[in-house]
Amino acid sequence: MTTASAVPKSPRRGRPGYDQDSVLEIAVQVFNRHGYDATSMGMLAVELGVSKSAIYHHVPSKGDLLRLALDEALVPLEAIGEDVRAQKGGTIERLEFILRSTIRVLIDRQPYVTLLLRLRGNTEIERDALQRRRTVDHKIVDLVVAAQAEGRVRSDVEPRTTTRLMFGMINSLVEWYRPDGPVSPAQVEENAIAMIVDGLRARA
Repeated sequence: MTTASAVPKSPRRGRPGYDQDSVLEIAVQVFNRHGYDATSMGMLAVELGVSKSAIYHHVPSKGDLLRLALDEALVPLEAIGEDVRAQKGGTIERLEFILRSTIRVLIDRQPYVTLLLRLRGNTEIERDALQRRRTVDHKIVDLVVAAQAEGRVRSDVEPRTTTRLMFGMINSLVEWYRPDGPVSPAQVEENAIAMIVDGLRARA
């Protein structure tokens, strides 16, 4: 999917065996395993099998690693709302596009989205990321309200609660979905859309 694909990156070269992307990938695994607050640069160095100074060759601080990791989740999620398919057309069709695209990002960027969803807001970087996430959610609330006003979404559901329930189900993918499991990404997507969109449609 073009909309939710990775933002193009210029090549980054570092010390032998690692570049910034590979350091980031392993750092996210450690953050998710131990929690960001509990992870030290020393722990990351042990995991990477390098010295702390070698990590600093790639990034200035642990906070910079966190910011880069969160952008791996937030940038494609934010891009969904900027796509013309999320802005023009029928409200139900726009909602379905956003939900499908979000599911694809969660599956494609699972470790990074996991980190985003586990933030506690203890640092300015975390609080900024949480605000960006809330901005994305608020756009969905507005879309559900618009669909309701058009008579496309049933009138007996509360938009903010509905949005929380939708994303509660979708976000749970980071906890249970496994790429090597028996269920394909396409099956997950179709099942979720059937439950959410069909469940929201106004009854004739």
